[in-house]
Amino acid sequence: MPDARPDLRRQTFIALEGGHAGGTAGLIVETVLVALILLNVLVYTLQSMPGVERNYHRALLAFEYVTVAVFTVEYLVRLWTAAEDPTLAKLGPIASRLRTIVRPIMLIDLLAIAPTYIALFLPVFDFRVLRMVRLFRLLKIARYSPAMSTLIQVLSAERHALIGSLLLMLCAVMFAAAAMHAIEGGVQPAQFGSVPRAMWWSITTLTTVGYGDAIPLTPLGRVVAGFTMIVGVGLFALPVGIIATGFVETIHRRDFVITFGTLARVPVFRAFDAATLGEIMTVLRAQSIAAGGIVSAEGERAAAMYFIVSGEVEAAVSGKAMRFATGDFFGEMALLTETMKAATITAVRQTRLLVLASNDFDSLMHKHPELKERMAKLVAERADGIAKDSEISHDEIEAAHKARESARRAD
Repeated sequence: MPDARPDLRRQTFIALEGGHAGGTAGLIVETVLVALILLNVLVYTLQSMPGVERNYHRALLAFEYVTVAVFTVEYLVRLWTAAEDPTLAKLGPIASRLRTIVRPIMLIDLLAIAPTYIALFLPVFDFRVLRMVRLFRLLKIARYSPAMSTLIQVLSAERHALIGSLLLMLCAVMFAAAAMHAIEGGVQPAQFGSVPRAMWWSITTLTTVGYGDAIPLTPLGRVVAGFTMIVGVGLFALPVGIIATGFVETIHRRDFVITFGTLARVPVFRAFDAATLGEIMTVLRAQSIAAGGIVSAEGERAAAMYFIVSGEVEAAVSGKAMRFATGDFFGEMALLTETMKAATITAVRQTRLLVLASNDFDSLMHKHPELKERMAKLVAERADGIAKDSEISHDEIEAAHKARESARRAD
């Protein structure tokens, strides 16, 4: 009897990492975990209210322990399924799990559960501080929020520029504090008697907050203050511009613009005229999948086929791995037979896809017989090739051959 554990581990990996693309199980897991994260933030807020904490202490504590148990199981299961990640497959089971442990998102998962265990076994620590660390659970939502994950990517990609702008801010703080110490130090020693004291004023002025607890009295001091305000507006706009530009570029890479050049990379579309390509462009949707991301899950009803503009994906068919690279397409067999998808498709590296929905697929095949013929020929050849190396259903092979014959008769 074959060992069912690898298959179970694979299905668990899909449910944890696939989200909406992981089918019903993935959707349930994502919904439950996101709900728990948001409820934890609500509970943290309520525990800061003395009356609520006093009256509902046991209920809130029970919720805390249940939540930590769920997040702990999630953390351990993610480690167990790490060997199924195609980006770590070459490392082996132990090395892949060690690599997974040090990933930033896994470190956030660990920080989300660590405070409860510390408070439970080492009660000498200040529980209020540990409770604050529990807010790291909110960062777990980055797994499920494209906006949060995009922000993290932008901050990582633009870290050198952001560090540079931070250094400029620190220089401005020091120069402004030194100038005000020299000018106002003798007049207002309580506020500007030393550079560290003057730094509080320079920070509030450069950020344009201006609390008003320390203000210059001399004319020269006011000139320096005005110049400091103007510099502050420019300096603090710099990181905002860097992050905004990074956001635009990241979103553009994620949901890239479909152009004639994009379609030309896909062999199926190369021979068509500009008018036909323009029509095809209107029904295609751009999608970008990060390495390790799940494109579609086995058992999910076929709703689209995919063309690879760049990157590489892996399909697990009957326990065997098949890879598709730039210029290839997949998902067409399930559309032809109108069945559930027979393989789980995972991105091996950052991959750009063109997605053709099933209704648009039928419409294009009907309106463009030459596209139907070319697609049917490629599908039939694909079916014959896969049948030699792995097991696909007889219906899929027959459907591919019938599509080729139908296209030939239509021609």
